[in-house]
Amino acid sequence: MSALRNYLNKVKPHFEPDGKLHAFRSVFDGFETFLYVPNTTARTGVNIHDAIDSKRIMSMVVIALLPALLFGMYNVGYQNYLAAGTLATASFLEIFVYGALVVLPKILVSYIVGLGIEFAWAQWKGEEIQEGYLVSGILIPLIIPVGCPLWMLALACAFAVIFCKEIFGGTGMNLFNPAISARMFLFFAYPSKMTGDQVWIARDSIFGLGNTLPDTFTAATPLGQIGQGVTPDASLLDMALGFIPGSIGETSVVAIAIGAVILLWAGIASWRTMVSVFVGGGLMALLFQSLGMTQMMWYEQFLLGGFAFGAVFMATDPVTSCRTEGGKYIYGFLIGAMAVIIRVMNAGYPEGMMLAIFFGNMIAPTIDHFIVERNVSKRMKRAK
Repeated sequence: MSALRNYLNKVKPHFEPDGKLHAFRSVFDGFETFLYVPNTTARTGVNIHDAIDSKRIMSMVVIALLPALLFGMYNVGYQNYLAAGTLATASFLEIFVYGALVVLPKILVSYIVGLGIEFAWAQWKGEEIQEGYLVSGILIPLIIPVGCPLWMLALACAFAVIFCKEIFGGTGMNLFNPAISARMFLFFAYPSKMTGDQVWIARDSIFGLGNTLPDTFTAATPLGQIGQGVTPDASLLDMALGFIPGSIGETSVVAIAIGAVILLWAGIASWRTMVSVFVGGGLMALLFQSLGMTQMMWYEQFLLGGFAFGAVFMATDPVTSCRTEGGKYIYGFLIGAMAVIIRVMNAGYPEGMMLAIFFGNMIAPTIDHFIVERNVSKRMKRAK
């Protein structure tokens, strides 16, 4: 590491205002601060919120996402071999490598497009490169179907970075979660590639791995089957472990739970928000179940679709969620309840977590406002 540090110190003068590469100063600064904690100090007043900077927070979230990503890669291969009837003859390595070959291009496109725009924006504005896309770049591929074309993914990433982040002022200023915004863009612009029975299974053989499935092959998710009034053919164990069709990173509740433990242990995600999402969703699911409005058991709401993934990784986004401690309870409860309401009340749209989080982002500032005003009012009364 010392050799790398010495090399960066050696080339750094070229990126200073008078250097020959000064036009790329923000690019160099972005890489340097990603690798090392800056050793500069503020010369004016500064507010210290935490000992860990935002780049380290983003890196920890990426680490927490790795279990869901790795299992998602395996499940992509598993579903392909299962659909072709060749699962019994395939090895673990063949299944995983095939899934990795399908998923990695989506991650590369996401980062190349998103970070490319971030770099260009920083150069144009003469500002530091912001680090928020480190998380969004991996979240977006994980919440889309495996059948989403790469060019659509590129459009969604560009839309999310430009219109849902940079226009608002960049990292820390955006009102809506960029990953949720990207998925909503795809859902409403290209619904046939985001829903239905054709988009959940990888269909093509790659480098001799996997199987080329016929165009007529269909595979609905268990949540989609329930929405159609069909009893799902997946067991509770398969639902929990994640051996079911679905978005790449959303199927395994076990892998998501490992990520949740990492986030809570690191103090990055709010347990108040996370627990409140499950409480709100569970109570609403129990209500609908008792009224006979759904055939789903209340706990199946947590195991299917993007409920668990949204509760752990999306609803807890510190930028777009509530900041006040009391507001986090209300915010999480509303998201969980709204997700189940959308699932049950709209048979044509069985997955409600995306819209629930989007609306939660929208009302989070209002919730915080009333919580702060209530606290101010209480303190004023005590002061009298």
